[in-house]
Amino acid sequence: MGEMSAQFLYAKLGDAKIHFERALDCKHTEFDDLYPYMIEHPQFFWYKRYVAWSELLTIVKLCDELKVEWHEQFTDRQVEYIGKRVMSSRVLDEWYETNDAKEHAG
Repeated sequence: MGEMSAQFLYAKLGDAKIHFERALDCKHTEFDDLYPYMIEHPQFFWYKRYVAWSELLTIVKLCDELKVEWHEQFTDRQVEYIGKRVMSSRVLDEWYETNDAKEHAG
């Protein structure tokens, strides 16, 4: 894989991680702009998190298939969650290992 392609995937992986973390933190994402009328519905935030998680898993899968290292952008626990692929309540509650140990998405 060419250097430019690996850099492209790293950038997309970073974007997907930030998107997921912003969704976890109930912060504004691109998804809010696509469905502004949905913001009033409580289930919107669950769906928004699901979409962001799916995006993250898709980029990770591409990295795996193209043999691009992605683990270094995540904690060991986050790598474990990604490996299990299921967005469980544990992932939502414990993505940040402690509330003050990791800086939340900006």
